[in-house]
Amino acid sequence: MTSKKPAAGNSGGHPRAAQAQAGQARAAQAEAAQAQATRARSARVPAQSAPSGPSGPSGPEGTPVPAPAAPVVSAASAAVDADDRVRLLHGTHHDPHAVLGAHPAPGGVAFRVFRPYARAVTVDCGELRARLHDDGDGFFSGLVPLASVPAYRLLVAYDGTVLETEDPYRFLPTLGELDLHLIGEGRHEQLWRALGAHVGTHQGVTGTRFAVWAPNARGVRVCGDFNLWDGTGFPMRSLGGTGVWELFVPGIGEGELYKFEITRPDGSRTLRADPLARRTEVPPATSSVVDVSHHEWGDAEWLAHRADTPVHEAPFSVYEVHLPSWRPGLTYRELADELPAYVREMGFTHVELMPVAEHPFGGSWGYQVTGYYAPTARLGTPDDFKYLVDRLHQAGIGVLMDWVPAHFPRDDWALAAFDGRPLYEPQDPARAAHPDWGTLEFDFGRREVRNFLVANAVYWCEEFHIDGLRVDAVASMLYLDYSRDSGQWTPNEHGGRENLDAVAFLQEMNATVYRRCPGVVTIAEESTAWDGVTRPTHHRGPSGFGGLGFGLKWNMGWMHDSLQYMSHDPVHRKYHHHEMTFSMVYAYSENYVLPISHDEVVHGKGSLVSKMPGDWWQRRANHRAYLGFMWAHPGKQLLFMGQEFAQGAEWSEARGPDWWLLDAGYGAAADHRGVQDLVRDLNTVYRASPALWQRDTDPAGFEWIAGDAADDNVFAFLRRAADGTPLLAVSHLAPVVRPGYRVGVPEDVPAWVEVLNTDAARYGGSGVTHPDPLKPDPRGAHGRPTSLHLTLPPLATVWLRPA
Repeated sequence: MTSKKPAAGNSGGHPRAAQAQAGQARAAQAEAAQAQATRARSARVPAQSAPSGPSGPSGPEGTPVPAPAAPVVSAASAAVDADDRVRLLHGTHHDPHAVLGAHPAPGGVAFRVFRPYARAVTVDCGELRARLHDDGDGFFSGLVPLASVPAYRLLVAYDGTVLETEDPYRFLPTLGELDLHLIGEGRHEQLWRALGAHVGTHQGVTGTRFAVWAPNARGVRVCGDFNLWDGTGFPMRSLGGTGVWELFVPGIGEGELYKFEITRPDGSRTLRADPLARRTEVPPATSSVVDVSHHEWGDAEWLAHRADTPVHEAPFSVYEVHLPSWRPGLTYRELADELPAYVREMGFTHVELMPVAEHPFGGSWGYQVTGYYAPTARLGTPDDFKYLVDRLHQAGIGVLMDWVPAHFPRDDWALAAFDGRPLYEPQDPARAAHPDWGTLEFDFGRREVRNFLVANAVYWCEEFHIDGLRVDAVASMLYLDYSRDSGQWTPNEHGGRENLDAVAFLQEMNATVYRRCPGVVTIAEESTAWDGVTRPTHHRGPSGFGGLGFGLKWNMGWMHDSLQYMSHDPVHRKYHHHEMTFSMVYAYSENYVLPISHDEVVHGKGSLVSKMPGDWWQRRANHRAYLGFMWAHPGKQLLFMGQEFAQGAEWSEARGPDWWLLDAGYGAAADHRGVQDLVRDLNTVYRASPALWQRDTDPAGFEWIAGDAADDNVFAFLRRAADGTPLLAVSHLAPVVRPGYRVGVPEDVPAWVEVLNTDAARYGGSGVTHPDPLKPDPRGAHGRPTSLHLTLPPLATVWLRPA
C-alpha cells in the first residue's frame, strides 16, 4: 500500500473568494474591477459617450458613439417578476436564460439584464439603441417595438466608463443532447470535453463555456477575476435532469481564474474549484484556470509502435520518479532537458511518475488529489507537462503515471460534499471515511462518479499520451472491511466483504482504457491475494468474479519476502531460504512487476542499501547481488530513484536524491558510481536478453537449477526466451568465495560465457569473475547430466548465457 501522510487542512480559497461568497463586495470596487477586467476584451466607450449623448458613427480615435436611444415602451411589462428577482439575487435560479436576455413579448421584444453595480444599460441592435429602465438591485428591462429578437450587444455604463459587451443570456446551450445523454448514463468517455471551461466560438462570438455537475445545488454561479469574484450577475442554467449547469461567458479567454459559487440545498453558499479544471493556480492558491493547449506533439513514431509487442512479452524496466524532488527546483521543461537523457543513459525502458495531478499538500506526494484533470502547477502548465512526456517518448522512454481513484481529501473548496451533500463520496459518513488517511472514498456505485474516474483515466492517456496507469491502493477499494473492525462495515448483497461497486468500476476502467488506447498498460498496486487482478474482465475465476482486467500487478509478496531475507545476516539466511524461493509458487498466478518503490525507502524503513547487513562493503555487495537476482527473476522491474546509486539516506520529498554522492570530489563517490554502473549494465544486458522478459508470464520460461541450496545460500535458475535460448542466473548470498561449485546445466549448450557479475571490480566488488568461456563437465549436478565448475564470488549474482 502506498504510504500517505495525513490529509492537509483546508488551504483556503482565492484570497478574494470569501469576500465574494459572503456578498460583501463593495459597489465601487466591483465597478472598477469589472471595467479593468473587461477593458482588454471589449470595445471601450468613453463616459461622455453615454446613451443620451450626441449621435454619429464614431467618436475620438474611432470609439463607437451611441445613436440616440429609442424610447422604451412599457418598461414595467418587461421587468423581471418578483419571484425570479428574488431567486436571481439569492443565487437559486435554475434557468436564468428563461428570464434574462431577449424574449418575444406582446408588443415587441422584452430585454432583461441583470448587472449589479451598473448605472445604466443600453441595448444596441445596430441601427436602433434602447436605454433600459433601471428596475433597481441591478435589474434593467425594457420592451422594444421589434418584430423579432435581433442580434444585439449591451452598453453597460459604470462610473467613469461604458463597456460594450455581449449578453451571456442570449446564447443557446453549448452542450448538445448527446453529451447530456451520455453524462446522464455515466458513459461519456471524453467527459473533459463536455464539462469544465472551454474557450471557443459560440454563435459567432468568442468566449468561454463553463459547465459543472452539481445535481443537489439550488443554483450555481461562475465567478473569477473578470467579476471580482462576485458571481451575482453570472448565474448558470440547469440543463434538464442531468445535474449539469452551464453558462457561456463572452469575452473570457485563456488564463482567466474562476470557481463555481454553489448555493447548497440549505441556502448557504460554497465556492468550489472546478472538478474538471484542466489547469489550476500554483498551490496554496486554489482557483481553476481557463486553459487552451498549444502543444504540438512530436511523438507520432512512438505512438505508432507502442502496441507492436504486448507489454508482458517486452522488456519493462521502470525508474520510479517523484518529479518535484528528482532535481528540486526544476520545472517540467527543465526536467525535459535532464530526465530523458539520464533515464536513457541508465537503460530503463520506462519512467513511473508519482502522481502529477494537482494536490494541495506537497507532503502527500500527490496521493491526495484535488485536481484530477490538471497536472500540478508547481512545475508548470499542462503544455509544459506534455512537453516533458513528448521528450521522453522521443528518447524512446515510456511514461507511466500513478493514478489515485481510491480516495480524495476533505478540503472544502474541492470535491468533498461538493454541492452541499455527499456527491463524489457515499452518503453514509462511515462508509465515506477512509480509515487510514483521513480522506473520503469515492462512491463507485454512482454512475456519474464512475464516469468521472473512467474518463479521467482515458484523459491522461489520450490528452497527455501517458503509456500506463499504476493504480494506487487497489486493495483499499476492493474490500468493504479494509482497515475496519467488526461492526464498522456492512456486507455486500451476498453477505461478503467484497466491494462489488469498486470491482465493477475497475473492470469498466480497464476495459475502456484498453479499448480506446492501444499499447497502454494498467498496473495494480494490490497487496492481497485477490483472484484475477490481471485476468481479462470477461473470464470468471473460482471466486465467481470476472477478472479485474489489469495488465500487470505489483508483486508485494515478493518484495516483502525478499527484502526480509536480505535483511538477515548471511549466517542466518539458511533458515530463511524459503523467503527467496516462495515467490515461484505463485509467480504465474498474475502478470507481475517486482517493485522496490518509494514505499520501501521512507518512514524510517531506510534506503535499500541501508537494509542490508554487514559493513559498508558488504552492504553494497548485498545491494548489488539483490539487484542482479531481481533483474533475473520472472516479472518486470521497478526501482525508485536514488537506489540506483546506493543512496544511504532514506528518501525525502524536500531534498530528493543525494546526487552529491556521485561528485568526483566526494571520497566515496566510486562506491556509488559502481552501483550506478551495475544498474546501467543490468538494464543493457536485460534488454539484449529475451530470456529475461519474453516469457515472464509463461512457466515454460523458468527452471530451477538449485532452489534448495539453503546451506550454501545459493539460488540458481534458468530463464528461457521464446525460442528456448537460456540464461543462467546464480546468486550466492554468503560473504565467502566458493571455489569449485558445481551447477547443473542443460547438456545441449557446449559452452557458457559470463555476461554479468555483480562482484566485478568496476562495480566495487572483489573481482572474482569468469573472464573465459566455461565448458560443462560430463559430471552430473542438480539432477542434470552436465555441470559447470564455478567459483562463486562473495555476495554476488552471476549471469551466464550460451557462448
